Amino acid sequence: MARPSRLAALALAAPLVLAACTIDGGGSGGKGSGGGGAAEGGDLTFSVITHGSAGDAFWDVVQNGAEAAGEDLGISVDYQSDGDPQRQAQLIDAAVNQDVDGIVVSMANPDALQDSVEAAVEAGIPVVTINSGGQRSAEFGAIGHVGQDEAIAGQGAGRQFADAGAAKVLCVLHEAGNIGLEQRCSGASQGLGSAVTPLQVDINDLQGAQSTITSQLQSDPDIDAVLTLNSAVATLAVAATEDAGSEAQVATFDLDQDVIRGIQDGDIAFAVDQQQYEQGYLPIVMLQLYAENLNTVGGGQPVLTGPGIVDASNVDEIADLASAGTR
Repeated sequence: MARPSRLAALALAAPLVLAACTIDGGGSGGKGSGGGGAAEGGDLTFSVITHGSAGDAFWDVVQNGAEAAGEDLGISVDYQSDGDPQRQAQLIDAAVNQDVDGIVVSMANPDALQDSVEAAVEAGIPVVTINSGGQRSAEFGAIGHVGQDEAIAGQGAGRQFADAGAAKVLCVLHEAGNIGLEQRCSGASQGLGSAVTPLQVDINDLQGAQSTITSQLQSDPDIDAVLTLNSAVATLAVAATEDAGSEAQVATFDLDQDVIRGIQDGDIAFAVDQQQYEQGYLPIVMLQLYAENLNTVGGGQPVLTGPGIVDASNVDEIADLASAGTR
């Protein structure tokens, strides 16, 4: 990790230590003392289980954050991902059977993961949720949630479009049933001040997704803005606007090198950056504090990692950090 990024990560961890409050007597307690006290020495092993796909630019940065935290803190971190919620649940079950010391899990489909997460908690394994499903996190017994408030982030995107004069926004959803994506579109409607038009595409069929966006733009020439919820789909949307002969501006959630270049070249207006490196790094810190000192963070509220807006005013600075794998 580049020195500025390492210092930034440690600076983020420090307030967690200072602000941590001791869990009340009703908590599940640490594994190391039979559910009633802090773990006593020994090496810690945490399992990180996300709904991302291998090689996904967004989740690669989450993995970088989790593994960097493990290296900094001397903790073994096992990162796994699967976009199928049933297989993700099976990975959680396997981690419970392996008797890991803590689990980090993203919950794009909370209902599919509920039994497995609750089984982990019942087994005395502390769980921190990340990225998606924050509204169900405490209900399932997790000790905290780290991520972006999707509705707030969506509102920010809607306001950006409103300030730019957009009146009719197409919101492209790339994963069916992902509650976080639906919240982004809903928030964008609130920020814009009028309902956005949802459009479902399949991220596993990129050519088909581009064609679907193109067709929608051709059939509704009043669309003057396209909001994608994934960096890979943003690139498709730029090509789709060209194919459709549309003047609609394109913006997106999340960063990758293509989005950064798109902002630099003027093809993408802005990106909503949820700083996913923190979503990997901070839960490892939180689980260590809980395992060793029964500390919790957030007071029952999520630890927010964004949103931040990346546009022409700051994209060059962010580009260097993204190249290092931390943005």
